[in-house]
Amino acid sequence: MRYDKRTGFIAGLLVFFVMTFLLPAPADAATKVLTPVASGTVISQGGGVTLDASNAAQGYVMLKRDSAGKRIKVQIIKGTTYTYDINSTGYYEVFPLTEGNGNYTIKVFENISGTKYSQLFTKTISVNLASPALPFLYPNQYVNFNANTSSVKIADSLTKNEPDDIKKVEIVYNYTISALAYDVQKAQTVQSGYLPNIDAVLASKRGICFDYASVMTSMLRSQGIACKLIVGYTGKVYHAWINVYTPKTGWVDGMIYFDGKQWQLMDPTFASSGNKNKEILKYIGNAANYQAKYAY
Repeated sequence: MRYDKRTGFIAGLLVFFVMTFLLPAPADAATKVLTPVASGTVISQGGGVTLDASNAAQGYVMLKRDSAGKRIKVQIIKGTTYTYDINSTGYYEVFPLTEGNGNYTIKVFENISGTKYSQLFTKTISVNLASPALPFLYPNQYVNFNANTSSVKIADSLTKNEPDDIKKVEIVYNYTISALAYDVQKAQTVQSGYLPNIDAVLASKRGICFDYASVMTSMLRSQGIACKLIVGYTGKVYHAWINVYTPKTGWVDGMIYFDGKQWQLMDPTFASSGNKNKEILKYIGNAANYQAKYAY
């Protein structure tokens, strides 16, 4: 067969079309939502509870209880002790490993009566994170979302034409404080162990501090922006706020809004309920008012 320029051009064109069909489609915003997986390769069990630590290098473990019954608690310990309830029956919940690389001890307890618990089992795992940002990109029990969660779809719509992470933070912040009103009654009656339901919060357009932080964290993580939901104290009040990582800035504690000149330490609940109250905004801007206790 004679090979000339025309033949080469046609062959090249055919290769282009074949590769176009074989290569995966460009990822859209929904594909940025990382999905935890219980792979079943590193398993511990006891008392009807299963721990799957197969993907600890991704920054999380997963636990489930096989049947309903007595209250089950899990502690994840590495310096700081994180205590959670296992609420689901028959499917896994996601718990983050937020204290960096090293050995984590995971203890699972069953309630006996009142405040008394019996240990079902304990497991120590060695964690070497594939990236230090990963625990703050995946969904977990406190920031529970997937590609179909309303906050994810809203974040996609609001930021689809914005390539800059810093601008995305500003867009998501502005949306959150305008979409939600602070729920005073809920704040006064909320029970210990409360977990935000992001879809329900956005549907009601009202929420408490924890709700604000969880909604915004889910929106940023869905855009591939690492985001810590921090729980701690503002003065003497137990509260939640947000730290954000971007390649341009590194980790910025309490970052919610960038005014074009400097970073503002701004908790979204105070910013919303305080509106333009100068004293509240001054309080928000003072890092000494924030004492972090846990990161999720």
